[in-house]
Order: sequence, then C-alpha cells, then structure tokens
Amino acid sequence: MKIGVIGTGTIASAVITGIANDGHQIVVSNRNAAKSEHLKTTFPHIEIADNQSVIDASDVIFLGTTVDVAGSVLSALTFRPDQSIISFMAGISSEQISTLIAPAEFTATMIPFPSIAQGNSPVLVRPQSMLVESLFGTANTVFSFDTSNQMEAYLTAQAVLSPALKLTEVAADWLGDRTGDTATADQFLRLLLGSTLSSSPLSDALADLNTPCGLNAELREHLAEQGGYKALRTGLDRLERRLAGTTE
Repeated sequence: MKIGVIGTGTIASAVITGIANDGHQIVVSNRNAAKSEHLKTTFPHIEIADNQSVIDASDVIFLGTTVDVAGSVLSALTFRPDQSIISFMAGISSEQISTLIAPAEFTATMIPFPSIAQGNSPVLVRPQSMLVESLFGTANTVFSFDTSNQMEAYLTAQAVLSPALKLTEVAADWLGDRTGDTATADQFLRLLLGSTLSSSPLSDALADLNTPCGLNAELREHLAEQGGYKALRTGLDRLERRLAGTTE
C-alpha cells in the first residue's frame, strides 16, 4: 500500500516500525525531524516530506498528530475522495475528523501501543475495519468496538500498565538493593511477569498463586489492606469520567 503518516511521535514511529518491512511505500511527515530521520536511517525505503506531499503520495493516511493541533494541521491540507484515513487520536470524534479530512473517507480510530513495533501487541479500533485488520492483524491482536463507550472503557483500563510497571520497578529496586545487581533483578521480574501473564487468564494465574500463607498471597493481602486496589478502582473511575468529558 501507499501509506502516509502525519505526525511522527513515539506512537506513530512504533506503528511505522511494525509495518516497515511489509513491502509498503511509506512517506512520513517532517514535523518531528529527529524521529523522521531515525526512521529513514533505519528503513532506507521510507521517505520524508512536508504534510501536503505526504497526502499527495498516499492512499492510506495515518493521523498521528495530537488533538490540540489536529484542527490547524489538517484544515490546511487537501485530501482526495479515494483516500482512507486512520486516526491514532483519542479525544476527538469521528465526526470532527471526517469534517477535517473531507472529501477523504474516515476509516477508523485506532489506538496502538508502543509494543506494536515488535508485534504481539493489542490494537484498539472503532469501528471494525478490514483495512486495520489487514495491516496489523497478522502480527498483533485487534480488538474492535461498536460504540465509543466500549472503546473508552478499554482506553481507561489500559492505564493500569504504568502502575503495574512501577510496582515491578519498585520490586526490582528492592531486590537490587539486596543483591547488588539491579539489572539482573529487572530481567528476572520481567521474565516472571511476562511468562505468567502469557500462560493463562488472570483468574487462573491468581488462583495458582493463592497458596495459604504463601508469599504471593501475603503481599497481595497487604496491598489490599493498604487500600491499593480500592485506589486503583477509584483512579479508573476518575479516568473514565475524564474520557467521557464530565467534570468532577
């Protein structure tokens, strides 16, 4: 396919990396010069151009700009009716995007994650899109949604990733303090978590770690007593209200 990318931040760069060797013609915008040049250096067949030249050279266009500049960036561009547009932006409606990219066809809002660069990553998309499936479904798992509420709930829940990583980092630092080797502690815990999460559903994995008086069960109960899980649910509720555009 002839693919263009407007905006080359961290997420857009990861998406490009994930499909760069799939035989597509890819042109990226020069908005983020450092990331664009890195992509071109890593994948010599990738081209860099100004925004309008990206549009002119492409049949499928990824919108990787931020919501705050989307209006000014997109309204300055001229699209064609035969083009398909995939947006990476949460927080802007499909109706708003459709207006900005007319007469091109708005295909879907797609929320990728940095791990898409290596594959085996979740990809959120609304509405279901065969184009997104064809581009990303082989190397990743695409989760499709019919309503904005469904997608917002998944967007909210994915925010658990950072706290989960922080908990693991704290444990790695604790272990490193006692062994003198934080790098190996980090490697051990990443392997432990990765293999556990990929081997079975969460409920089964937790059941396996629920041995009475076991170390895992004791630490989990300690965090519960300290209000850790209640705070997590409260935080998720807060993020959900934010995504829905409500005020506290």
